Amino acid sequence: MVVLGGVAAAVHVGKLPPALPLLQAELGLSLVQAGFLLSLVQFAGMALGLVCGLAADAVGLKRTMVAGLLLAGGASVLGGFAHGAAPLLALRAVEGLGFLLASMPAPALIRRLVPPQRMSAMLGVWGAYMPFATALALLCGPAWMAWAGWPAWWWLLGGVSLAMGLWLARALPPDPRMASSVSSWRARILRTVTARGPWLVALAFGVYSAQWLSVIGFLPSIYRAAGIAPGTAAIATALAAAVNMTGNMASGRLLQRGVPAARLLAIGFVTMGVGSTLAFAEVLPMQGTGALARFAAVLAFSSVGGVIPGTLFSLAVRFAPDETTVSTTVGWMQQWSAFGQFSGPPLVAWVAARTGGWQWSWTVTGACALAGLLLAWGCSALTPRGAAARS
Repeated sequence: MVVLGGVAAAVHVGKLPPALPLLQAELGLSLVQAGFLLSLVQFAGMALGLVCGLAADAVGLKRTMVAGLLLAGGASVLGGFAHGAAPLLALRAVEGLGFLLASMPAPALIRRLVPPQRMSAMLGVWGAYMPFATALALLCGPAWMAWAGWPAWWWLLGGVSLAMGLWLARALPPDPRMASSVSSWRARILRTVTARGPWLVALAFGVYSAQWLSVIGFLPSIYRAAGIAPGTAAIATALAAAVNMTGNMASGRLLQRGVPAARLLAIGFVTMGVGSTLAFAEVLPMQGTGALARFAAVLAFSSVGGVIPGTLFSLAVRFAPDETTVSTTVGWMQQWSAFGQFSGPPLVAWVAARTGGWQWSWTVTGACALAGLLLAWGCSALTPRGAAARS
């Protein structure tokens, strides 16, 4: 149920890419403006991730997730009535806050609900919530909008989030009572931001998110510019997003079998760097077998790269300074993830606009992959708190 709640929140991130061409045509948005519209949903996470994580630890994990779903759903329903760019952008930011509140406490909530021996596997399942929601939105969005228009798409997903929030409120066990004070909040923040582990997983998630959303988010626009039919582009993009789930699921199993987390991170970042280079650099032709090879590179970029979020969610739980800072650590990680998603698409769009095409996009994603490799090396030298406690 927690994973489904995350999916119901994350569809608001994935609902925009298939609507971008339509919104660009109706609102006259430039490519860079479209990039900011794509990433604006991450503004709340970029500014408030740590604070929301801290609040979840103090207010309650279930209460925070339910409130996030209701907020995202309400903003989406209102967004369907927007008739201009300004209210749509403002409500997009509110959706981002709801998405943050709904997704950030979930790893700690899963940790509370499942036996310890299943935690890594279930956190790997949780890591797939974003690609599953994105693939669902990319696959269903074009057909729904062709039938009912983009406002009805906003209303549909808003209603799903509202219903999911009410279901979780009734079905999940209540939060335990927690005592908190300003001094304890301050102490938790200091313990989190002065520890090395939360910084490593947060920065690694940031460079991963910047790559993934930049590539997957602009695929419909890239395919449209290449003359590919909208239906074919929607299926191809949805498949590229969906295969990310295989890496997420595999990461939990591999961690349970003793594969080092740093090794999984390194494999993921190397594959993402090579895959994005083959997909966008002018090393393969755009037609025939070259186009198939480019698409295979995108699939490898997303599927093998999927081991990264599943691994990082597991490390975030284990690298938290203590039991009371798990959601705060995840919030810090979400904050940097949001920063990556906020800055990556506009930067890639700016490079594409300056160079007259997508052929130099790999320079941005490649730099992120290199940074991720360095962070994976840093993780290999750090002993997780959870492992030390079990010893």
